[in-house]
Amino acid sequence: MIVNNVELKAVTASKKQYPDDGKPEIALVGKSNVGKSTLINNMINRKALARTSKTPGKTRTINFYQVEELLYLVDLPGYGYAKAPDSEIQKWGTMMEEYLDKREELKGILLLIDSRHEPSKHDRMMFDWIKYFDYDVNIVLTKVDKLTRNQLAKNIAMIKKSLGLSKDDKLIPFSSLAKVGREELWELINESILK
Repeated sequence: MIVNNVELKAVTASKKQYPDDGKPEIALVGKSNVGKSTLINNMINRKALARTSKTPGKTRTINFYQVEELLYLVDLPGYGYAKAPDSEIQKWGTMMEEYLDKREELKGILLLIDSRHEPSKHDRMMFDWIKYFDYDVNIVLTKVDKLTRNQLAKNIAMIKKSLGLSKDDKLIPFSSLAKVGREELWELINESILK
């Protein structure tokens, strides 16, 4: 997809603040610091529209990025480790669950997993949740530029086994630095919003 027009349309903490224009939405989920905001910036050809940080837990709201007035990429708070009080982390969990469980405009979920590590307990829980609610499984392996080709092949096999991926589940290696996976992700997103 050629992207020229992008806008941060809504920064929300509750469903009353969600956009109400009915456009299809693709949510990005993953542990803190896995690269959700970096992926969004790469997909929309911007350097810093989605705020990134080396500190886990930077995204604390649900952020709706409108792309070409066609769809929203939705950046959710990360799960797992974050430098925030437990009460704040629990609030993020409730906010995410409310969005993921009830949002009619949600057409697809991208589960981002760090390609360098085995999926965490939280990654497996999110994977199971996606399956349970009958969404297509779309795994995006981030930071693949930090691995050699052999390491990546070995880690892909390990991640597939750890999650129990089926042949229908999609797995896309991605790197914003190495420019890997962007076109495949847009194809996947287009398929999801056309269903």
